[in-house]
Amino acid sequence: MKYILATGAPGSKWSSVIKKIYWSPDIDQSDYSFERTYWHDADTPGNKQLMHIGAYWDPGMEFEPDDWDSPFSETGIRIIKSHVFAHRLNNLKTKGYPIIMVYRNDYECLEWWKLCGEFSITYPDYSDYYKNLQNMWLEIQNQNRDILQFCKNNKDRITRVYNTEGLCRLLNIDTRNTEPHDYRQKDIQVYVYN
Repeated sequence: MKYILATGAPGSKWSSVIKKIYWSPDIDQSDYSFERTYWHDADTPGNKQLMHIGAYWDPGMEFEPDDWDSPFSETGIRIIKSHVFAHRLNNLKTKGYPIIMVYRNDYECLEWWKLCGEFSITYPDYSDYYKNLQNMWLEIQNQNRDILQFCKNNKDRITRVYNTEGLCRLLNIDTRNTEPHDYRQKDIQVYVYN
């Protein structure tokens, strides 16, 4: 397996799901740079936490949508993250890579995204594609709708996982250096197409 694809609407906390598996010895972390991080204290007021890590592939960002290798220079499984993958799931499933999909209700997504900095988030840059809060609200709804529809249409290939350990087991990646994360405690649903 060369890639793990990941998607979720802004504010779905999908980045936290990915962040918890990112340091597995099986994952290629060479897309990491200080410029590709975002820190915020939304969960821990007064104590900033790493929220975003590694490259993201969305319109207006630094890499073309299908140029998945440019930010990497090492070996291992490459995690490819894009919000707009939610709209391309039927196409992406034909590539044969596992797809992580994170769902959280629309309202909670928007409120969390606003709490985490909305358009002042330093990485990735949301302003070019999402433009304003009204458009962001529509995009969150559309991305969530497409994720849920894909899961419904492909339920024989979808597995819901409930924590980091279960996700690593399903993806067959080493759990060393990963962080525990109980998705139910964070009010998120994590599905994998495999």
